[in-house]
Amino acid sequence: MKIYCEAFNDYLKVEKGLSQNSILSYSQDLKKYVDYLSKSGITEPSKIASKDISNLLFNLRGKISVSSIARMLSTIKSFHKFLVREKIVSSNPVEFIETPKLEKKIPSFFTFEEINKILKEPNLKNHYGIRDRAILELMYATGLRVSEVSLLKISDINLELGFIKCKGKGSKERLVPLGKIAEGFLKKYMDEARPTLLGKKVSQYLFLAQGGYRLSRQSIWKMIKKTVYLSGIRKKASPHTFRHSFATHLLERGADLRSVQEMLGHSNITTTQVYTHINQTRLKEIHGKFHPRAH
Repeated sequence: MKIYCEAFNDYLKVEKGLSQNSILSYSQDLKKYVDYLSKSGITEPSKIASKDISNLLFNLRGKISVSSIARMLSTIKSFHKFLVREKIVSSNPVEFIETPKLEKKIPSFFTFEEINKILKEPNLKNHYGIRDRAILELMYATGLRVSEVSLLKISDINLELGFIKCKGKGSKERLVPLGKIAEGFLKKYMDEARPTLLGKKVSQYLFLAQGGYRLSRQSIWKMIKKTVYLSGIRKKASPHTFRHSFATHLLERGADLRSVQEMLGHSNITTTQVYTHINQTRLKEIHGKFHPRAH
């Protein structure tokens, strides 16, 4: 089974063009699946039956979340499709197993007032503060994922045209407008802070830690949590909260769903449609608060 798992990982990397993080996620789920099969005495793909997969999913109930079970099943389905495609097996035992239904969660986001508070928190008197402000402004202006921000290169930024080039999931490239405020803070960072952080090192990456090393997504995550906390906001905060805020605020102000989908880099518009639920919830709150006959 190990040989087939390695071949599947190569397929994800070379043909599907998935990121290292996505491949790692697939690998972890696949390892759990193969370990379970091994304990059941199954070491060949041709010996796997639908009941074996159903038993695994049943055993996982209550041990891990429904979303984790759904993700594992998605990995198993992709793996078996690959095995059929490569003619390693002739049938797909997982073909008719249904994915557990997930409860739709409305993403958490910051209000416009909260965003303003957070953005003003970094200290612009030192190069770390200038860098952090540039990152926060960029994330709110573009809705980029934290991994996309971490991997941005100098060559991806065009301040004259006011666009950034971004490589998202599946290595798909997209252009996202920056806006004047984010442009200004990026320029300030590149002129004043980045040369200090770079030192004598040479780097193609935009956002750097001291010594010229690329700023990791974990470091950006920690910075966001710390900045939000220092601003006095006690909401659960993550880089994705900025992404959710970006999309929510655009739709609240009349942006069309297709444009937001393109800027977020969603391959399927149904992924973007979750933000329309936020709008509906918010409209109900406003109606309930201000309409004279709402009570």
